[in-house]
Amino acid sequence: MASHNAGKVAENAALLAEHGIQVVSAAELGLPVPEETETSFIGNARLKALAAAKASGMVALADDSGFSVASLGGDPGVRTADWAEQPDGSRDYVAAMNRVEALARLHPDRTAWFTCALALAWPDGHTEAFEGRAPGEWIWPPRGEKGFGYDPMFQPHGESRTFAEMGTEAKHAISHRAAAFRKLVEACLAR
Repeated sequence: MASHNAGKVAENAALLAEHGIQVVSAAELGLPVPEETETSFIGNARLKALAAAKASGMVALADDSGFSVASLGGDPGVRTADWAEQPDGSRDYVAAMNRVEALARLHPDRTAWFTCALALAWPDGHTEAFEGRAPGEWIWPPRGEKGFGYDPMFQPHGESRTFAEMGTEAKHAISHRAAAFRKLVEACLAR
């Protein structure tokens, strides 16, 4: 798994486990974190997957995902993690959620969504990419202790709970990551 994000690695590992795939993270292998220079989720996922596949000599799966708010023109979007970046290099998602709320609160449109792009890369440079979305709305104040990132301020359509209030199974049934994984499984693992 071409990621150093423990939350993403855990969610992806759980989704892959049912297919008999054991995940080793880029962090465990000591691989460097490539700079995300692309302007799309799929572009960044491909970039990370290719870097890990070439450095490790193994097939690599990368995830690039983010939280988007319609009234902010889709921001934070592909720069979701950057909005949480602190001067010391750490990430503070409470500060990021406060920033989203401060910028979006004057707009009546609460439409928001999570996007997940998965890219599978082989050491020879071949890639496959898949994208999933979870539509919903941003809520304030944030609720819940589960999940990570912007999960406490996202309420998916058809739910009264935020992602951070849902158990793993409930979230996996409707999440952006699960939607992308269904596409990956159908194309690459269900044969």
